[in-house]
Amino acid sequence: MAAGLTLSACGGSDDGGSGGSGGGEGETVSGAVVIDGSSTVEPLSSAAAELFMEENPDANVTVGTSGTGGGFEKFCAGETDISDASRPIKDSEIAICKENNIAYTELLVGNDALSVVVNNENDWANCLTVEQLKKIWEPDSKVKNWNQVDPSFPNEPLELFGAGSDSGTFDYFTEKVNGEEGASRTDYNPTEDDNVTVQGVSATKGALGYFGYSYLEANADKLKAVEIDGGGGCVAPSAETAQDQSYTPLFRPLFIYVSDAGLKKPQVVSFAEFYLENNPDIVEVAKFIPLTDDQIKTAQSELADLKSKAGSK
Repeated sequence: MAAGLTLSACGGSDDGGSGGSGGGEGETVSGAVVIDGSSTVEPLSSAAAELFMEENPDANVTVGTSGTGGGFEKFCAGETDISDASRPIKDSEIAICKENNIAYTELLVGNDALSVVVNNENDWANCLTVEQLKKIWEPDSKVKNWNQVDPSFPNEPLELFGAGSDSGTFDYFTEKVNGEEGASRTDYNPTEDDNVTVQGVSATKGALGYFGYSYLEANADKLKAVEIDGGGGCVAPSAETAQDQSYTPLFRPLFIYVSDAGLKKPQVVSFAEFYLENNPDIVEVAKFIPLTDDQIKTAQSELADLKSKAGSK
């Protein structure tokens, strides 16, 4: 299944309509499925789209990356069928969706270990405490050299790369590290495309950045992960430490949101069901962290609710 699969977006937005056919046993579906949102979840949804379209060649699943916040803006405006999210939907976004009569279903699709990364030539920052990360990233931070983080670190300029403000990764990182969602220094290289962070950190000896675990897995030869000490000792990001929640405070669940309007389209229903029913294979292909046994039970319940909801449309 992994043959030819890349971790790039499948394309931009397409308002292609509600057409679709079949959906019964042994039948394929056709029509557009429009997804946008989190750059962290994008590789997972792109893997699901690739595998789904192999079985349904007349379907067209597009996956955009405007960030979790940007994705919810489009979703709550009725522009997309599915929104990728690296955090739960906010109360303010719920209100906008409600104003626009956009109802939805939240589905848990994977886990993540938000990874702090440095250049391969960095042989000093093997582990950082949350306090050190805060010192680097807090609003109005004046830290511009590694020796300001720790006197034992070398006199090496520190260049920062990270998520843009529309990103759920930005929201999560700032809350867990700086204690307030959205609180961050502004003199860094922000982006909604995590590949830009990969390029920046891999090209700059003194660089530091952060993004989802799948980008670390896909670029392990270009940069290295920093272990994080959240108070219980240094812990590396991994599938195991995210699932057992020892990678604190940077483990997190990942979601997709499916609109009720989307559930009126056979191709969207089929894709959502495919996403959950084949989740272990999709997660493996996209190099994501699998759901735990308890999360699988939740996903199975969500799938049953989704089918029931779609059946009532």
